[in-house]
Amino acid sequence: MAKKLSLFWFRRDLRWHDNHALFKAFMHSKEVIPIFIFDTNILDRLDKNDRRVSLIFERLQKLNAEIGFKKINIQYGKPEHVFDKILRTFDVEAVFCNEDYEPYAISRDARIKDLCQEKGIDFYSFKDHLIFHKNQILSQEGKPYSVYTPYMKKWMTNFNESQLKSYESKEHLNKISSKKLASIESLSDIGFFKTPYELLSTRLTVTSILDYENVRNLPTYDTTQLSVYLRFGFLSIREIVKVAYKHSDCLLRELIWRSFFSQILWHNPHVISHPFKKKYNRIDWNSEEKINLWKEGRTGFPIIDAGMRQLNKTGYMHGRVRMLTASFLVKNMGIDWRLGEQYFAEKLMDFDLASNNGNWQWVAGTGCDAAPYFRIFNPITQQKQYDPNLIYCKKYIDDFDSYAKNTEPIVDLKLTRIESIERYKRCLNNEKS
Repeated sequence: MAKKLSLFWFRRDLRWHDNHALFKAFMHSKEVIPIFIFDTNILDRLDKNDRRVSLIFERLQKLNAEIGFKKINIQYGKPEHVFDKILRTFDVEAVFCNEDYEPYAISRDARIKDLCQEKGIDFYSFKDHLIFHKNQILSQEGKPYSVYTPYMKKWMTNFNESQLKSYESKEHLNKISSKKLASIESLSDIGFFKTPYELLSTRLTVTSILDYENVRNLPTYDTTQLSVYLRFGFLSIREIVKVAYKHSDCLLRELIWRSFFSQILWHNPHVISHPFKKKYNRIDWNSEEKINLWKEGRTGFPIIDAGMRQLNKTGYMHGRVRMLTASFLVKNMGIDWRLGEQYFAEKLMDFDLASNNGNWQWVAGTGCDAAPYFRIFNPITQQKQYDPNLIYCKKYIDDFDSYAKNTEPIVDLKLTRIESIERYKRCLNNEKS
């Protein structure tokens, strides 16, 4: 029997089209109230000029423009307080949302589900963020994978194109309710400032996919920003995988890495604050005294400094340069990977907890299927290989000639390589003793 009135909760799925939970809400309800909550548990930790908050707010305005006089109810506060107010105001019979697999989101959703059950309201959540989730990709022994290649092979074995069928949620926008609460009208209502950001108009064309494969290691080319569209759900994973599956094994493998790191976080929530490999728990890290030189792009190594300045200026950084800047902080400066991970989390437009954590632990050698601890990228040889004409470096380092003349390298690459290897060896020897 159709619900008279249901509520759909937007989170990491800011789109009307191909939205699993929204489609289910429309199918099971005569009328649906869409809501979005600016969660103070998250916002209270952010800078008031955070670009991502501006991005989300403007995206919500764009979605509102597509539904005329009906609007998304944009709320502000702790989710349980907002839900308590909504459920006391409207005679809601069910709540629909898409699953989120981060530890905070899991506990948040559990609290909202309990609140709904106390009031006799159904709570439904659906897989939308990934093709496979939780326990859907397991080894023959029924255990989660901790190595990417066998996970990827099992993913491909279990995959079929029927899983990419689009949910026709956009065809039922007439079911959106006109019922409203007082809604957030501007960023100032939540104590934030409108902050400029860059977002390319991403189109999933065969040409763009093939270009990705050809230039993904070259920082001189702009990033596709596809990761931002995925992070906030402007595009669905199904539509991206559909194009990648047909035209680009390279992009598909990257999307499977995203899924792999998500299931690592799901099964091993301790990785948020500890190494995946517990034998690296007691690495003797250097003082963070010089970390601001890294953050500000003043290390004296052009490709590192260009990457950090790009991050600070735009919220983006080319994928290869992310790897190089992370390796430099951890291996050459000897600074705890968690401090770098935290800084990326503060700055990246496409910040995703599972991917950010997984990639930092990969570089640090502490994660699942990680690079060995003695693999240390040389920023000079990497710059010569991937930015030989300094096009990328000069783009983000103002007055490059003056920089090159006056900025001394803050570390000796050969010496810090030796020190890094010894640091890891000491840790492993201490674990054995």
